[in-house]
Amino acid sequence: IEPHAVGLRQLLLMNIWVCRLKKKTKGDLMKILLHLCCGPCATFPVKFLRENNHKVEGYFYNQNIHPYKEFKKRLNTAREYAEKVNLKLIVDNSYRLEEFLSKVLTEPNGRCYYCYESRLMLAAKVAKEYNFEAFSTSLLVSPYQKHEMIKTICEKVAEIEQIPFFYYDY
Repeated sequence: IEPHAVGLRQLLLMNIWVCRLKKKTKGDLMKILLHLCCGPCATFPVKFLRENNHKVEGYFYNQNIHPYKEFKKRLNTAREYAEKVNLKLIVDNSYRLEEFLSKVLTEPNGRCYYCYESRLMLAAKVAKEYNFEAFSTSLLVSPYQKHEMIKTICEKVAEIEQIPFFYYDY
């Protein structure tokens, strides 16, 4: 690709991807924190990342789930899945629905934007705090999510937190 054909940002993102491929071919593992929205959505991303020689750990944080019974169900399913496939799982089981709803009402970019950004920002912070090399999200596996919005938010969060976003269209 000619440098003048794409912007600097795209070149940097491509360079990060090339570095990842080089790491993989040398047999090194990339330590990736995968934000989980639930257990079922994590199955393919975890399998894919492991098959591509990455060390993956999970992170559950979903303050947007309502009612509380559904939140607990998703949390328990994520825990059961993690135990079944021997996936280390970091859990933030705080239920901040009131905070979430008040923020959603004032978010100029809309409910979906705040929902994604708040969860992915925290995922990136946790990844950085625990010395992961990158973060990703199981939200990218679902055809019901706003894929391009998630990708854009993750790239923004990666810049802010100074930790790479591992992108793959699961």
